[in-house]
Amino acid sequence: LGLSVGVIVNGLSQHERKQAYASDVTYGTNNEFGFDYLRDNLTYSRDEMVQRGHNFVVVDEVDSILIDEARTPLIISGPTEDRSSFYRTIDLVIKELITDESTFDLDEKQRQVILTEEGSEKVEEMLLAAGHLEPDTAGLYDAANVSVVHHVNQALRANKLYQKDKDYIVKGGEVILIDEFTGRMMTGRRLSEGLHQAIEAKEGVEVQPENQTLASVTIQNYFRLYTKLSGMTGTAATEAPEFQDIYKMEVVEIPTNRPVKRIDHDDEVYRTAEEKNRAILTQIEDCYVRGQPILVGTVSIEKSEKFAGMLK
Repeated sequence: LGLSVGVIVNGLSQHERKQAYASDVTYGTNNEFGFDYLRDNLTYSRDEMVQRGHNFVVVDEVDSILIDEARTPLIISGPTEDRSSFYRTIDLVIKELITDESTFDLDEKQRQVILTEEGSEKVEEMLLAAGHLEPDTAGLYDAANVSVVHHVNQALRANKLYQKDKDYIVKGGEVILIDEFTGRMMTGRRLSEGLHQAIEAKEGVEVQPENQTLASVTIQNYFRLYTKLSGMTGTAATEAPEFQDIYKMEVVEIPTNRPVKRIDHDDEVYRTAEEKNRAILTQIEDCYVRGQPILVGTVSIEKSEKFAGMLK
């Protein structure tokens, strides 16, 4: 059609990015676009900016990006001072503390854990002994010790709420987060506000220095910059009210090119997990005998391993 086309991928130079954005149509991933936008906001002169306004966008898998991942922040950060020994000390204090269940209250449903009064007093004594509290202040909750309290709470969360091989794995001396929706490794993603460092201290791997946020935008707010926002996905009809309410976007179903051969049966519901797993195994076996490929999705590494064991 005579249109020029550019593509944004990782590892491009600034000049190549600028050329790609100057094309009539630019392809790329949401992360690349979002980070280019943030970098443009950190430049000192207009010539260094690579994007040239936000006019019209077509988002693939639009429900995943605009609804599931909507509030995922894209963050550009810079390093702060190294305090790895401090994280290790706090971690040792908390590990000793949580051997006594009366020192904290755990709410697994809300994913919250807080120190009890007894726990606070014990932490105060231990930190004073370790020399991490100012001795002449009014204790742990004095204004001078506000950052210590924050790190104590993060260490408590790391030890009680975050489970190895469920929320994260340790690979090659690094703590790598696991996506709770897909079960995939999120290499390069880190928890903020010292929580990732607290998990690193807990697992005894090298504690990477904390970062401070220089620029941040959510995926939802980035795509809202466009004059015209559109997208496509195979599962938009179920999200139609949300698209209308949040984005004022209409959902239109495009009919298939040929009549659909697939028969959609109703969902099957089982009383117990064991009955459900047996039914899944029967279905897998049936597909295997007929030579039909089948994809089995689970929500955690633990469940994947359990299924692998059952299949063996």
